[in-house]
Amino acid sequence: MELFVQNCLIAAKQVVILYLIVAAGYVCDKTGIFTEKTARASNDLLFYLITPCVIINSFITTAFTGETAKGLALAGGIAALTHLTGIVLSLPFFRDTKKRTNAIFKFACVYGNMGYMALPLAQAMLGSEGVFYCSAGVIMFQVFCFTHGVWVMNRGNEGETKFTPKKLILNPGVIAVLIGLPLFLLKVSVPEVLAKPVSFIGSMNTPLAMLMLGTYMSNAGLKTIFKNKEQYLTAAIKIIAVPLVMLGLLKLTGIVSGTLLTACIIQASAPSANNTVMFSAKYGRDTGVASKTVAFISFASVLTMPVMIALTQL
Repeated sequence: MELFVQNCLIAAKQVVILYLIVAAGYVCDKTGIFTEKTARASNDLLFYLITPCVIINSFITTAFTGETAKGLALAGGIAALTHLTGIVLSLPFFRDTKKRTNAIFKFACVYGNMGYMALPLAQAMLGSEGVFYCSAGVIMFQVFCFTHGVWVMNRGNEGETKFTPKKLILNPGVIAVLIGLPLFLLKVSVPEVLAKPVSFIGSMNTPLAMLMLGTYMSNAGLKTIFKNKEQYLTAAIKIIAVPLVMLGLLKLTGIVSGTLLTACIIQASAPSANNTVMFSAKYGRDTGVASKTVAFISFASVLTMPVMIALTQL
């Protein structure tokens, strides 16, 4: 019981910090300092520059050893399986592509808040080792998000871009991985004069994304945040079904245990990513629905994440 309460408090603290920044964005929109229109104009900055810098920075700040490479590969494989599990579990639902909000719910079923919820929670509970394992999950998140995620959000749009393998590879997330992975594998020491700008730009990711989310929520009609039935189904898939399936698979196979197991389940149980809103803005989806979905599932995860984490330690 003590462990459960401790996990609850850690998860709740991260959500409170998150929503204080969101609240600042909400107030900025209401006062005209930073409006939804400005946030939409900033979306490409986040999409094409800031997010890739986050990915590249995760590679160039991790030391390469045989053990770290093996751990990274194993954690990355489990993270890939986690995303595939979300994709499979969501297949029977939200199938009508003509209903434009369905793409939002499908996306939210698969992609978790890796950068803000998973990494800080791993840091608080597991230390630097947990952060390293979670960084592999961040990498796989970007690979899936900028391929499958782009396809989901773009599918059914008027004038939809027909994706080819070339176009799926040549996107900001995957290009960033293609830049960062060789630097990690070849043990390249990036000069500080280059590494620092990448780090500084990447550090803008969470605050800018949260401020943007606040402006979208300002215009979303928060009184209806608990009234959308699809949100409950999305939450059930993302923060209950996916982590339980992954926990069962990992426990049965016994391929991981201890810190790595807990780190993997932290990733699997993270609430829907803020990219749900960012991609909705990018591909013309309803940012109001996306904002309310992310907010609803983030609040619900305060209850579900501690349970999932405690189950790994039984």
